[in-house]
Amino acid sequence: MATIILDTCVIIDALNGGRKQREYLAKLLDRGHLLACCAVNVTEIFAVMREREKLRTEQFLDSLEFFPIGPEVAKLAGTLSREWRQSGHTLSYTDLNIAAVAIHHGMALLTANQKHFPMPEISLYPLAA
Repeated sequence: MATIILDTCVIIDALNGGRKQREYLAKLLDRGHLLACCAVNVTEIFAVMREREKLRTEQFLDSLEFFPIGPEVAKLAGTLSREWRQSGHTLSYTDLNIAAVAIHHGMALLTANQKHFPMPEISLYPLAA
């Protein structure tokens, strides 16, 4: 089975019950997939989280496999930024780092924002229908 890193939009939808993500993620786990996040996801989630949501949010994030952003991943994110910028595409710091984690670790990426991840090296996992 695959390890799938979640884009922050998917985590937010799962926490808020949007797009039936919670049920879809449960099905992925039932199929043996490992769901993951990285430091960027945690930062983005905590930036918009309300204090009353803290316990539920932490429990959800703790249920995911965590992949750190070390020097090799950071270098890859910088390289991706430079390459895509030179081709006329400016991508966000957060998306570049999530992409670099996925590429470096050979993970699929589950996102609702496929245009944010144009890298051919990334395998995009389909969203819930």
